[in-house]
Amino acid sequence: MHLSFQTASIAAVAAFVTAWPAGGEPAAPAQKDPETAETSAFAPTIPNKTPPSGPAPKGMVWIPGGEFSMGSDESGESLCSMPGVTRDSQPVHRVYVDGFWMDATELTNQQFEKFVKATGYITIAERKPTREEFPTAPEENLVAGSTVFTPTQQPVKLNDYFQWWNYVPGANWRHPTGPDSDLKGREKYPVVQIGYPDAEAYAKWAGKRLPTEAEWEFAARGGAAGKLYAWGDELKPGGKWMANIYEGTFPMKDTGEDGFAGIAPVAQFKPNAYGLYDVAGNVWEWVSDWYRVDTYARSKLSGGVARNPLGPDSPYDPAEPTEKKHVHRGGSFLCTDQYCTRYMVGTRGKGESNTGSNHVGFRCVMAPAAGAVPSK
Repeated sequence: MHLSFQTASIAAVAAFVTAWPAGGEPAAPAQKDPETAETSAFAPTIPNKTPPSGPAPKGMVWIPGGEFSMGSDESGESLCSMPGVTRDSQPVHRVYVDGFWMDATELTNQQFEKFVKATGYITIAERKPTREEFPTAPEENLVAGSTVFTPTQQPVKLNDYFQWWNYVPGANWRHPTGPDSDLKGREKYPVVQIGYPDAEAYAKWAGKRLPTEAEWEFAARGGAAGKLYAWGDELKPGGKWMANIYEGTFPMKDTGEDGFAGIAPVAQFKPNAYGLYDVAGNVWEWVSDWYRVDTYARSKLSGGVARNPLGPDSPYDPAEPTEKKHVHRGGSFLCTDQYCTRYMVGTRGKGESNTGSNHVGFRCVMAPAAGAVPSK
């Protein structure tokens, strides 16, 4: 039987989630252990004091950069029913990044539409897959489209993501969940169904670039050190929801207790200390680093403080060694303690670079010298 590109696309979207042990159901998540927090590997963040040299570009905020502890420790592992949620984000290691400007919000449909109108750009999901790309796929399967989350009708075991991900012909950024969907009234929602090259093309047109993984985490932490979330160590401080994530029985029904069932417009929750919205939940965000499961271990072994790391030279995911993947950050409206708590600020996702979905978007950055790449 041939593996169609639709099947491969679904697998790529779901690949950031570590598979359940065979036949396993998730265990109930534990609470954070105070003793673990006291022995944390995190050291204080040392922000740069140099202010930006000019006024803020429209829609962007200044991230001062500096030295910080990057990654996750075992305390986060206990907060998810799924084992291994922090496995590729350990060990904690020291990193320095220069200061930069960052989009305050995830890129919106309205912003992406301006780019498309100005350039005529066609996203990957809008292009018909070719025989050269997928030589073994049946001709009837070579149809433009993308992957879409589809709730199940009843509770299911969480060891088979094909139960809730489907390849939908005609799904793309204009039609996020398929041909019957559109962007009317969704101008301020994050643009989704975007592959990494699509995000990169927009950034280049806008005179910006995608953030490195280190820049993204420094910014998301907002100057704090070792916190579980962008806002602190409690998921719901004072009983208040701080991000758009999944409530209810996954993957059957998002009850919308946080105010939104599914994707939300940008900037609906309080920003972090640097003025960034939605660095947890809503949609995953592409960053510029290739994904390797051992990136952090390699950085730790090299010793000292990594300065403006650009990520590995090539990707490698042992779960799918032939796939070329970039890192995702921030989690999405589908993240839940039943399956994936990667709205925790130090955790990582991953995605095949040409594959979009209805829960992945991006935001851009700009160095003080517009478009500059961080110095090594």
